[in-house]
Amino acid sequence: MAEGSSLINLGDLSKPATVLIEKVSNAVGVLYEPRRIKKRAEAEAEAEKIKALASIELSDLQQRAIDRMVQQEARKQENIESITAQAASSLSEDSDVENLEEDWVAHFFKNCDTVSDTEMQSLWSRLLSGEASKPGTFSKRTVDFVASMDKKDAEIFTRFCQFSWFMGDVMPLIINHDDDIYKNEGINFSVLKHLDAIGLISFEPTSGYRRMGFGKFAQIFYFGRPTIIEFPKDSDNELKIGTVLLTRAGQELAPICGAQRNERFYEYVIGQWFKSGLIIQTPLLNK
Repeated sequence: MAEGSSLINLGDLSKPATVLIEKVSNAVGVLYEPRRIKKRAEAEAEAEKIKALASIELSDLQQRAIDRMVQQEARKQENIESITAQAASSLSEDSDVENLEEDWVAHFFKNCDTVSDTEMQSLWSRLLSGEASKPGTFSKRTVDFVASMDKKDAEIFTRFCQFSWFMGDVMPLIINHDDDIYKNEGINFSVLKHLDAIGLISFEPTSGYRRMGFGKFAQIFYFGRPTIIEFPKDSDNELKIGTVLLTRAGQELAPICGAQRNERFYEYVIGQWFKSGLIIQTPLLNK
């Protein structure tokens, strides 16, 4: 990266993106405009100090330590700017970035400034973008949780979330984990136990879960596709939702994990509901 340059030119960005970059700059000291002039003056003063120290003889061990520190900090800087650039470019005009807390931003980058893997950076950028769009969406505890995840855990959770519907919150439908619709996507008993153990889901393979108190009709969505469920009674109906619930961290991360709809799974769920005596109304997809 050239001296004094950054990954983003503020003149090319929307106001929300510009505000996000300024928030990051204030929180962690990323060298973006409009702070560049001030930082340049500070850098020149620091350069004079370095010249004065240059005459001091360093041991080979000390020099290697300094070289290592410089390399580590440069890599962290590059990671911070890459994640920020991706997040800033995805913000919409109605993002509420002004209310993004700088303490949250500082905590966020403390957890991800060493992340250089492209796919994991993408996840972190979506987390930052989501919080910038609607502050309060992601707790610091969830940020800490993502920092503890390895790439394999993230990939497994993304595959798992293709089996999620939406009814007020994200609702996974693992009706029978032994069915091929799940096993063919790598979701089986041991994987579900692992997701439970690391804190993304609550897995209850014996009794399962259900939602209560439905009226005659309920609307549920699968990746934006609405489906109307008609229950047999006018009130006090229940819907069995399988053996898995998302934890708070799982609820916060599911919308940004990058899962894709699975049409075969959609048809599988509709079939299961028909078998249980429910009447289903669903629009046809445009081909």
